[in-house]
Amino acid sequence: MLNVGIIGCGKIAEVRHAPEYLENPSCNIVGFFDEIPARAESYAEKFGGKAFNTIQELLNSGVDAVSVCTSNTTHAEISIQALNAGVHVLCEKPMATTLEDCQKMVEAAERNGKFLMIGQNQRLAKAHVKARKLIESGEIGKILTFRTTFGHPGPENWTGQKNSWFFDKTKAAFGAMADLGVHKTDLIHFLTGDVITEVTAQLGTLDKKYPDGTPISVDDNAYCIYQTRGGIIGTLHVSWTFYGDEDNSTVLYGTDGVIRCYDDPKYSLIVEKRDGGRAYYILDQMTSNKEQTSGARTNTGVIDTFVNCILTNTPPAISGREVMKAMKVIFAAEESAQNGKKVTVVQD
Repeated sequence: MLNVGIIGCGKIAEVRHAPEYLENPSCNIVGFFDEIPARAESYAEKFGGKAFNTIQELLNSGVDAVSVCTSNTTHAEISIQALNAGVHVLCEKPMATTLEDCQKMVEAAERNGKFLMIGQNQRLAKAHVKARKLIESGEIGKILTFRTTFGHPGPENWTGQKNSWFFDKTKAAFGAMADLGVHKTDLIHFLTGDVITEVTAQLGTLDKKYPDGTPISVDDNAYCIYQTRGGIIGTLHVSWTFYGDEDNSTVLYGTDGVIRCYDDPKYSLIVEKRDGGRAYYILDQMTSNKEQTSGARTNTGVIDTFVNCILTNTPPAISGREVMKAMKVIFAAEESAQNGKKVTVVQD
């Protein structure tokens, strides 16, 4: 039995981490910590375990692993504290707010012999797993281009807070580019088996405002042109201003056909062949933020994957070191937008 704790009692802990630990028969929730004690107490009442007064008390309680579900700027400090205490860490995205902190997290994991996994759940979606296998088998030939999109009405609809910490640069550091863009950036690495090495980006605050009417201090839209080491060129658009249906689609264009992921309401994956052939797959559908906040929930697979890695002593594929590749691209996009120039990304 794996003893686990959750640090940070926000929406992501409520609708994903805590329920998925609870559903996993190999897990025991020891307890919660939050900077607002009443929130930790309410989560302990709902999911089991106890509320701890400090992070260190939770880490000293016999936990084998923790989820770090706090605001972005605290990810590195808390994750490193846990790793140094000999505890495995599942950290929410974005991994950290500087490349230096990302590196420190990876080093702490490796120094202490513990796993650091980042919650990049798009790699685990069934259509994406199938698409990768099809691409590896040569189903659509050589990948030439792609477009990937992730847009929804914004984090305030997810958190239920109009003045969400996601809008506060001192706590979030980034806006939509890192919140949503890191998912799709990591996904492109996963699907293509390549890495992004050139970025041209524009980030903007187009609509989101604080309750007093002033614009939020982070971006609510981001547009990028990516080029991979292997020469694939594609576009990314992420947004907090899609005030209709959520869009979480990715399309890859190859020399022999096209693969469409999550851009059809019925078929989660469609293969269009150059010779006119078609294949349609009903695998799963992405659960939107709106659906999750209304009570509809599907298992993301993140917790089960993390737990299985620990129990079988198998390093996670979505490790801190692997996700650093996507984080380098996020930082490059921020730099490109600030300076109005293409930025080269140095990848391992």
